[in-house]
Amino acid sequence: MADISPALVKELREKTGAGMMDCKKALTESNGDLEAAVDWLRKKGLSAAAKKSGRVAAEGLVSVSCKETHGAVVEVNTETDFVGRNENFQAFVSKVAELANTTKGDIEALKKLPYPGSSRNVEEELTHMVATIGENMTLRRAAFLEVSQGSVVPYVHNAVAPGLGRIGVLVALESAAPKDKLEKLGKQIAMHIAAAQPIALSIDVVDPAEVERERAIFRDQAIASGKPAEFVDKMVEGRLRKFYEEVVLEEQVFVIDGKTRVKDVVTATAKDVDQPIKIIGFVRFALGEGIEKTTTDFAAEVAAQLK
Repeated sequence: MADISPALVKELREKTGAGMMDCKKALTESNGDLEAAVDWLRKKGLSAAAKKSGRVAAEGLVSVSCKETHGAVVEVNTETDFVGRNENFQAFVSKVAELANTTKGDIEALKKLPYPGSSRNVEEELTHMVATIGENMTLRRAAFLEVSQGSVVPYVHNAVAPGLGRIGVLVALESAAPKDKLEKLGKQIAMHIAAAQPIALSIDVVDPAEVERERAIFRDQAIASGKPAEFVDKMVEGRLRKFYEEVVLEEQVFVIDGKTRVKDVVTATAKDVDQPIKIIGFVRFALGEGIEKTTTDFAAEVAAQLK
C-alpha cells in the first residue's frame, strides 16, 4: 500500500473540492496515483463540488439555536430555494446553528469542528453535501449573543421548520426577571426587529461614518430648500432625529402597538416585574442580504450555445 501523505491529500482536495476523508480514501484506492484518485472521485460524484463553487448562492436557510443565556444564528446559502426544503439540508443547518454556540459565532472555528455522526468536519460535510445535492452551498456567516443573567430569545419569521427560515433574530435581555416574562418581551422585540430592521441598538452606537453621511445629505437638502442660513442647522438636527427614530431600535415605534417606543416598552415591563431589564444586543440575519444576485436571459443563453 502506498504511503498517503497529508500533502498529497491536500493537493487532491484543492484539485477536486472533495472532503479530506474522501480524498484520502480515493488515494488509498488508487495506490497514491493523483490522477487516478481524481477519476475515482469523479466516478463517485464527489469532485463535482469544485465545479459548482463559482455559482452564486443566495438562497438557503437561516437557523437559530438558543440555550437560555446564550444563542447563535447562522446562514447557509444554496443556489435555489428548492434545496431549502430538503430535509437533509435542513438538518445540517440546524446542527450547524447548535455547533455555533460552542464557537461563539467564530465562523472559521465552526468550519473546523467535527460534524456529529460523520468522520468529516463541518466544512467537509458541506462540501460533501454540495456533491450529493448538486448545488453550490456556502456557510456564509454566524453570530453569537450571551448574557450573564437573563435570556437570549430567538425568533424565526415564516419558519419552514423549527428554528429555520428566511429571517432569524436573536435578542439578548440582561435581567433577573422571571424567565417567562423575559421570553414574552424578547419574542415581541424580536418580531419587531424582523419587521423594522434597526441597524443599531442605541443612538450612541450608531456608526459615526453613517451619521456624518446622513448629516451631509440633510445639510445639502436644507440648503437646496432655500431656507435662511440660520435655519439650516435646526433643519439638519431635526432630520437627524427622524433618522434615529427610523434606524435605532430603542427609538423606533414598537410595531406591536404602533405608538410606544421600544425603550419605553422595556421600561414598562421592568416596572411591571419590579426588576431592571436591559437589551444588551440583537442580531438580525435576512437570507441573502448583501449578496449580488445574477440574472440570466435563458433564451439568449440557449441561442448562444446553439451558435
